[in-house]
Amino acid sequence: QLQLVESGGGLVQPGGSLRLSCEASGLTFSRSVMSWARQASGKGLEWVSGSFPDGSTHYTDAMKGRVTISRDNAKNMVYLQMTNLKAEDTGVYYCTTGVRGAYYLAPERDSGYWGQGTQVTVSS
Repeated sequence: QLQLVESGGGLVQPGGSLRLSCEASGLTFSRSVMSWARQASGKGLEWVSGSFPDGSTHYTDAMKGRVTISRDNAKNMVYLQMTNLKAEDTGVYYCTTGVRGAYYLAPERDSGYWGQGTQVTVSS
């Protein structure tokens, strides 16, 4: 069955960087839209970024200018490089595919496929 497994979260100081990874299985990865969503502390779910089969990408205002999404179709991996992290970026980050909700709306938690989430904590 389809599985998404995130890794790479952790504790980082403000201004620091992290790279999140997501390994996907059970899908035709090269044809799949892969997205990252997050639930920051005390806030609802929001989209961060998406990667499309044609190589295009999308970034929402949540972290625009501070994140880069990339994918490796040969390895079924999608990555989220995050820089200049702020305390308000603290939360759980999810790798997703097939989730409903346009990028200017909130992702629908009861749709599509989600990884287990990886905790990112930005604190000094």
